[in-house]
Amino acid sequence: MRKSVINSPSLRLPSSLPLRARFASTTRPRPPTPALTSKPSSIRPASGPERGSRHQFAAYSSTDSSRQGNSSLPPANDTIYALSTAPGKAGIAVLRISGPSCLDIYKALCPRKPVPQPRYAAVRTLYAPRAPTDRAIVLDTEAVVLHFPSPNTVTGEDVLELHVHGGTATVKAVLAAVARCPSRHRIRYAEAGEFTKRAFVNNRLDLAQIEALSDALAAETEQQRRAAVRGNSGALGKTYEGWRQQLLLARGEIEALIDFSEDQHFDESQAELLENVVSQIDAIVDSIHLHELASQKSELLRNGIRIALVGPPNAGKSSLMNLIVGREASIVSGEAGTTRDIVEASLDIRGFLCSFADTAGFRSLSSTTNLQGDFAPVGAIEEEGIRRAKEKARNSDIIVAVASVETGPAGPVIHYDQETLNLATDAESFLVIVNKKDSVNPETFQRLMDDFQGVLSKASPRLGAAVPITISCKEAQKPYLKAKDPGGVGAVIDALDVTFSNMTSMPVDMQDLIGVTERQRQLLIKCRHHLEEFMLEAQPEEDGVDADSVLAAEYLRYAADCLARITGNGEAGDVEDVLGVVFEKFCVGK
Repeated sequence: MRKSVINSPSLRLPSSLPLRARFASTTRPRPPTPALTSKPSSIRPASGPERGSRHQFAAYSSTDSSRQGNSSLPPANDTIYALSTAPGKAGIAVLRISGPSCLDIYKALCPRKPVPQPRYAAVRTLYAPRAPTDRAIVLDTEAVVLHFPSPNTVTGEDVLELHVHGGTATVKAVLAAVARCPSRHRIRYAEAGEFTKRAFVNNRLDLAQIEALSDALAAETEQQRRAAVRGNSGALGKTYEGWRQQLLLARGEIEALIDFSEDQHFDESQAELLENVVSQIDAIVDSIHLHELASQKSELLRNGIRIALVGPPNAGKSSLMNLIVGREASIVSGEAGTTRDIVEASLDIRGFLCSFADTAGFRSLSSTTNLQGDFAPVGAIEEEGIRRAKEKARNSDIIVAVASVETGPAGPVIHYDQETLNLATDAESFLVIVNKKDSVNPETFQRLMDDFQGVLSKASPRLGAAVPITISCKEAQKPYLKAKDPGGVGAVIDALDVTFSNMTSMPVDMQDLIGVTERQRQLLIKCRHHLEEFMLEAQPEEDGVDADSVLAAEYLRYAADCLARITGNGEAGDVEDVLGVVFEKFCVGK
């Protein structure tokens, strides 16, 4: 017997209420349904803007002035301006103006000069506004002016761009002049992200594209830039909107069957209709799973890949990290246990943002600092460092297990830590590195590596299949060596690059999924849960009782609302909350 969802806290629908009353208890009131003049199965939701869409937001922001101060959306009649290039001295500075007063500003700054042809650059001399003709003050000579008429502009409004000389005084003078231009509408300096916000209101961008734009502005590595470009293509927004429309159509069919089954003839029974809808929903759920997976990969690109260097004391972890990072991030000493706390450093490795963590060497309370038998018990500070190292390793994306060639009572051996190998086995990705290969002759080293490979195979099949990378941090620190890769540290970087690519790659036909953000993933998870509840509710009872179509339709509404919040087509409160989160990351001028 499938579980009952009648008493679910999110629904609370008393089954004893009449059909329309049950809907009214959970949905917004609907106008009376007109008499049907065609087959009910052809009923579709209205094609115009839905309640709470950004189209109605734009109308609301320009008409309801009493609430403009509390709304996160900009007043539509204001003309905004800002410096779009970085502040400071430069050859060129770009001032962007958007709103209904663009031509008024142009006529005030460039009197007696015709308006440039749309989307064509023109050289103009800018004058201070409101000054007498015989005492005109020149602000900038040979400024480049471009005019972009609405609606096909970045904001959907009239846009004017002034490309002026980038001196600090010139930029200040032109910005002050723009504010003094006579106009029928208010002219003010733009708030952070307000240009992008107007693009959203005027349907030039959806929230998925806006998040990608924010990522593009924050991108520091090549892979971050590529992920942002994928998200800004608009493909994700179209996909989510397509799913939403599909859910709305399915919900319309189910509601038509619920409301008018007694008055109209339907080609499909309730069971057949729900079965057809379930097959469509199942395909959407499978696609959502792919988007969730892609989100995890894209988060690695945005936030960086976490790498933990673990191993026994004095194996060369700190030296290896310094060589990769290119600076002395960790203290290097021949004394075992030098690193007591976690030392982290971030860098760009071939387009991937990485965060390295050098950790304390692992050893138990009864272990020794070297292989000669000199006991040195583990103190409280070192024990805490080892605990933190283990925790850091478990939370990392890649574990680099470092071993080293050391001289023991019976001769040279490869010194490793068994707990380090166990952590590497449990990790999603790992590398095994053997340091100090220069301390023995090649024949002895090959024998030691053969024995160590047997240790890895015994530890786990995954470790046994891995090929350890052999290095010498000592040789890598000798710049006079003429070898192409002295010490073999370059091979470590090559292996990390391959690992990064495997962790973040997607098939060619799914590259756009790299643009899925964490916010979108959370909403997709909620959407998937609602769709799974729908499929559960749409199944008939084991005792032959028909499925509850009312609850099934409600789950479709909840799922569609989650998709609407991704693109910005949701309810008023939802959209305004999301706008505040998304746009707060933008700088002024965007």
